[in-house]
Amino acid sequence: MSGGVWTGAAVATVTAGYALVSRRLAGTVVTAPMVFTAFGVAIGPMGLDLLSLNHDSGGVLALVEATLALVLLTDAMSVRRRDLRTGGFLPGRLLGIGLPLTIGAGWLLAWPLLPGLTAWELALVGAILAPTDAALGKAAVSSPRVPPLVRSGLKVESGLNDGMVLPFFVLFLAALPGTTASQEGVAGTFWRALVLSTALGLAVGGFGGWLLRGARAKDWITDGWRQVFVLAVAAGSYALASVTDGSGFIAAWTAGFAFGASLRRGTPADTAGDRAAEAASGTASEPSAHDDTSQLAERLAEFLASLSFLVFGAVLLGPTLQHLDWRIVTYAVLSLTLVRMLPVALSLTGSGLAFPTVAYIGWFGPRGLASVVFGLLVVEEHVPGVQLLGRVVAVTIALSVVLHGMSAVVLTDRYDAWHRKVAATRPLLREGRPEEDDTGASPSG
Repeated sequence: MSGGVWTGAAVATVTAGYALVSRRLAGTVVTAPMVFTAFGVAIGPMGLDLLSLNHDSGGVLALVEATLALVLLTDAMSVRRRDLRTGGFLPGRLLGIGLPLTIGAGWLLAWPLLPGLTAWELALVGAILAPTDAALGKAAVSSPRVPPLVRSGLKVESGLNDGMVLPFFVLFLAALPGTTASQEGVAGTFWRALVLSTALGLAVGGFGGWLLRGARAKDWITDGWRQVFVLAVAAGSYALASVTDGSGFIAAWTAGFAFGASLRRGTPADTAGDRAAEAASGTASEPSAHDDTSQLAERLAEFLASLSFLVFGAVLLGPTLQHLDWRIVTYAVLSLTLVRMLPVALSLTGSGLAFPTVAYIGWFGPRGLASVVFGLLVVEEHVPGVQLLGRVVAVTIALSVVLHGMSAVVLTDRYDAWHRKVAATRPLLREGRPEEDDTGASPSG
């Protein structure tokens, strides 16, 4: 059999194996990104050599680019205006203040630790490693034991910051001599990738939402094809921006906002009374019927993201493990701690949140899919400093996969215990009181 057949068989095996024990592993320190990354290393050049960037670059890039475009669209679709109003100061501060500071801190820290890289290559390191991925610390954004304010804030931040990093990434790449984007120049890239792609994404998403809303109202579309329609919107926005030499990622991200807003227009969940009630209570209403429109896209994005971590392990992490040095490891450790936690602390100064909450939010800024895709795109450009840049990105993501995955459950338990103790004596705690179950009793920790 050819190498491609063996690769497909290996990927199918690990996918099926993980699926069979996925419920058993849920809530443990073993996460899907860990499993798929480790398997990727095993089938990469360091192991069975079934998958490598040299031989499979076309398929690898197509997979990860499609994954990120779909994730960007579904993440943007899920963000509602009420998410930014109810406790919106948290994602607002994290994205408006913390994110630019994180990019800047990553850039500055790279100067002494990564000699040999140019100023724009150092800037790319800061931008590539700035976006977070909630999937790597799922307990931090999904556990009901985490206060709704904190849980929602981390989820919104993770859903939006990869899209907000895109303009920095695109412009830094255009400023780097020798890259494909540099042929357009910074000014040309700005107009095509940022302005035109944004407009195209908004147009495709808004028009697509209007069409789907009308088809549903007339009962012309089945439930299954309604979910397939979301995939068409993602593909259409990405393709339209790409053929105009823009950024398919930016188009998919903005299409998600417009599509979600257009689809929700006039639905009961968006009425003024419901929004006011949610703002007063600090909780979100139960999902309405239209929320399952993106279920297929979200499940597909989750599966493709797991495969992307497998690709990451094979083509980035595996080869990097043979060329580690103290500078790369030091930068990776500081990127996950100082570079993330200090900007978060500064952005939340004066917010009224307690120190354990600020530390919890600061720690759970794992690096994941967006950083993998950005790193692979830069590696494919073959610029002078690409090897060192790729190694730094690979080690940082790998450490994040392990450290954030293993600590999510443990630290969530400890944070929950602290929160319950303090909330019992401070009813006006800014983080809010613990959630209650249907019987009115707080869930056990």
